[in-house]
Amino acid sequence: MKIRYAAKTDVGMKRTHNEDYFSLIEDEQLFIVADGMGGHASGEVASKMAAETISEFYQRTKDEEATWPFKMDRSLSYIENRLVCSVKLANLRIYETSVRDVRYKGMGTTIVSSLVCGDKLYVGHVGDSRCYRVRNGSIDLLTRDHSLLEDFKEAKPDLTEEEERNFPHKNVITRALGMRETVQVDIRGHQIESGDIYVLCSDGLSGMITDDQIRETVSSSKSLERAVAELVDSANRSGGTDNITTLLLQCLA
Repeated sequence: MKIRYAAKTDVGMKRTHNEDYFSLIEDEQLFIVADGMGGHASGEVASKMAAETISEFYQRTKDEEATWPFKMDRSLSYIENRLVCSVKLANLRIYETSVRDVRYKGMGTTIVSSLVCGDKLYVGHVGDSRCYRVRNGSIDLLTRDHSLLEDFKEAKPDLTEEEERNFPHKNVITRALGMRETVQVDIRGHQIESGDIYVLCSDGLSGMITDDQIRETVSSSKSLERAVAELVDSANRSGGTDNITTLLLQCLA
């Protein structure tokens, strides 16, 4: 599978510094978007630490099957275990740093990661950073936000659009790296079709423009580079209240 990609991050219109971070490990075809939080620049420390820890873990386990310091989950493949364990290790490192150093108390980050292996794409995530798939003019959300809003929607499936729009705690997340010593990582594999485009993004994008706007921009842009620029511009035109990061992957057989 041939992979083309493009990414862009932007501080947005309201924030003074950027706590988002994106990274890629080309040898592993692993792509990461992290959205840090914590104030006093510690959010950007957490998001960068997450990406660097995952990269270090993949380098260390390149030639051996290892999930140390975590046990192998027998319900998952080794590919899935490796990705989950790398994210768990990032969580532990962020948590221990925040406990040990008062400057970083309370820091954390969401994360969404996509790993391409053969004709499958594995998505692992924690928090409300998202992964979409654009295929044949349609868009599908491949992740579920770990947020109070999503929990409320599950408890009340007949929630109206107006009720969802006016929900007072829509930006409160229930899971992130660094919140606790351990973390649950959601992971799922997806069959790739040639021409698929996957959109990894922070909520600075998904919270400012609609899924249909994302689909239309990705489907109509002449290049991935143009698409990421247009997505960021659209989020800024809609208010740009948060940092904005988007990373696009196109898979071609």
